[in-house]
Amino acid sequence: MDDVRHPSPPITADHIPDIIPILPIVDTNLFPKMVLPLVLIQSEAVELIDEAMAGNRMLGLLLSRRSDIDSRHTTDDLYRIGTIAIILKMSKMEESKAQLLIQGMERFRIVKFLKNKKYMQAQIEVVENRNADRSIENRALMANIVEQYEKIVELSPGLPSEMGHMIKSLQEPSVLADMVASTINAPVIEKQKVIELLDVNKRLKKVTRLVNDQLEILEMGSKIQNQVKEDMDKRQREYYLRRQMKAIREELGETGDDSVEIKDYRTRIEAAGLPEEARKEAEREIQRLSRMHPSSSEYVVASSYLDWLISLPWTVSSQDKLDIKEARRILNNDHYGLEKPKKRILEYLAVRKLKKNSKGPILCFFGPPGTGKTSLGRSIARALGREFVRIALGGVRDEAEIRGHRRTYVGALPGRIIQSLRKAGTKNPVFMLDEIDKVVSSYHGDPSSALLEVLDPEQNVSFSDHYLDVSFDLSDVMFLTTANVLHTIPAPLRDRMEILELSGYTEEEKLKIATRYLIPRQREANGIKSNQIKITTGAVRQIISAYTRESGLRNLERRIGAVCRGIASKIAEGTAENIVVGQKDLYEYLGPVSNMPDLALKIDTPGVVVGLAWTPFGGEILFIEAVAMEGGKGLTLTGQLGDVMKESASTALSYIRARAKKLNLDESFFSRHDIHIHVPEGSIPKDGPSAGTAMLTALASLITGRPVKKRLAMTGEITLRGEVLPVGGIKEKVIAAHRAGIKTIILPLWNRKDMDDVPDHIKASMDFLFTDKMDHVLELALDG
Repeated sequence: MDDVRHPSPPITADHIPDIIPILPIVDTNLFPKMVLPLVLIQSEAVELIDEAMAGNRMLGLLLSRRSDIDSRHTTDDLYRIGTIAIILKMSKMEESKAQLLIQGMERFRIVKFLKNKKYMQAQIEVVENRNADRSIENRALMANIVEQYEKIVELSPGLPSEMGHMIKSLQEPSVLADMVASTINAPVIEKQKVIELLDVNKRLKKVTRLVNDQLEILEMGSKIQNQVKEDMDKRQREYYLRRQMKAIREELGETGDDSVEIKDYRTRIEAAGLPEEARKEAEREIQRLSRMHPSSSEYVVASSYLDWLISLPWTVSSQDKLDIKEARRILNNDHYGLEKPKKRILEYLAVRKLKKNSKGPILCFFGPPGTGKTSLGRSIARALGREFVRIALGGVRDEAEIRGHRRTYVGALPGRIIQSLRKAGTKNPVFMLDEIDKVVSSYHGDPSSALLEVLDPEQNVSFSDHYLDVSFDLSDVMFLTTANVLHTIPAPLRDRMEILELSGYTEEEKLKIATRYLIPRQREANGIKSNQIKITTGAVRQIISAYTRESGLRNLERRIGAVCRGIASKIAEGTAENIVVGQKDLYEYLGPVSNMPDLALKIDTPGVVVGLAWTPFGGEILFIEAVAMEGGKGLTLTGQLGDVMKESASTALSYIRARAKKLNLDESFFSRHDIHIHVPEGSIPKDGPSAGTAMLTALASLITGRPVKKRLAMTGEITLRGEVLPVGGIKEKVIAAHRAGIKTIILPLWNRKDMDDVPDHIKASMDFLFTDKMDHVLELALDG
């Protein structure tokens, strides 16, 4: 039978003793004047209640900082201010479980905890409220709390409407603050802070903040709920309307469910002439699309995919104009020089004319910037009558740029290949992959690996883009590529291309190109008529030699453009009408000369030699300087030289020391001197073996005191056996030497075959000496 005990007559606050039992509570608070039900499941707590019921039925409730119910709470876990409660009713269902109904009386503070007790006991003191009068500020705070609390009651289904009326009837500020704090849904820690605030004014302010926070949360929740309800109502309404439309169509005999958009897609598929694989994929997407709601995100993804699939030129081709004579005329009109590339292009077109299904190689135009690689591709497209598409690959580091993204990704698109084909509108354009040497691999994948399939005539017949997920035939596309350097192109990719080298232009070629193409183009770009300007041949030569130093033509065109802009300014101001620009007039438009001419002619000091170097921007002359100082520390190299170039210097020194007696050199020279080799323009990195002969000659000139012959330059790799090995870039190096005023060049014997590429007028104006022995190099180079 249940053990139920009823309280004795009420006890007032005057009867609160100094020592009372302490009951820890978890995740709840008790405020003065408030009633709270509790369930106790620990034996110590039940024993505490039994003794309290036997006495004055009072106990102190303190909030625990720990939230676990079953564990034992120590005094360190408890807050020091709580509420004294009196037990109104107690019921024991089991021996170790009790149910209580308690009411808060007053706030108290712990003085000290008592030890050696079966349950927690403490000496306490009752704390009084401060600033509890009905001042103007307190009444204003109370009015605001009541107003906000009424809104909370309206928005909270768990609070009865009578609570608003009850709060209105409270006149004491402290009771109002405690009542509101106990009924709103605030964190337990925040409620504990309210209990600990003895200043009623501060307590009202704290409760005001809690009420405002709770009201804001409820209003936001109500707003979200209303939005969700509106969305649901809208969808249900649309669903019913669509059902009604379907019923109306059936009543009218229109049994087909396809919308206008679906029918349009079916018509476009029929007209597009898709191959079997692509047609099946398109039909499957249309079936999916017909079952989707037009407002769903998947509908947009499917319709975008169909748009891409249908708009590709699966069967659209342009008719080739395989007229070799016309193609030669177009190439010659558009480009001066470049005989080898133009000859190879015409051969390619001739084979295509004789064999329609020929799968020619991928042509790669390799050479310095500004030599006409990209414009050559445009001329080929014009000669063939095809569309021209250019893709800049510089800095591309994501494989998806080539193959596209899979449709699982948000905002997925096809790769650049498919996008450009759609833009071209035909399946056989001239496709130029510009700057293929600047493709970069990263953690996104290796784009150059994706290009292997694109540029292989045996594989690109079934190129698969990740977005389309169906094969597209690229075998009819004429792929061209451009590159400034070759060593950065992966070997498998380079193997798929035929390299056509576009060397730098000579001064004569630049002069003719400037006269035929650059000056008319810049004149038109700046709004000048042909009779208003004339740039003399001498002025053009001066611009080429004194204001530019390049293998290509870009800087030359910029300088001509600067002259044209200066003349346009004068014509616009009305100060001149017809202007002739000579050499002396260039300073006015271009300022002082940029290049120091005839540097090579000033060399008459032992230990200084002119070498020849190749760079991605063309050929350059290179000065090798050597000096000797008292000491014996060895060889010093400066000028930001690479490892290979340093090895060439060490090889040259070792060769000279080993053959000092045969070369009539003082053998003790090396033990008594430090040797310093420097290559000027030290901010520019330099590397490669082709400066070996120049370093050897510089050291021999220094040690023997014999200067190098004037207007002489050289290039070649050396070995410890005394051999001179061939090097690359002979045409560019010879053009650079000719530009610098060199008259004699020493070249490796094996490079004699490369002289076929050198223009005849340069060969006629210079002497070329060939050798394969290092001793012979010294005989040819040293004076006296």
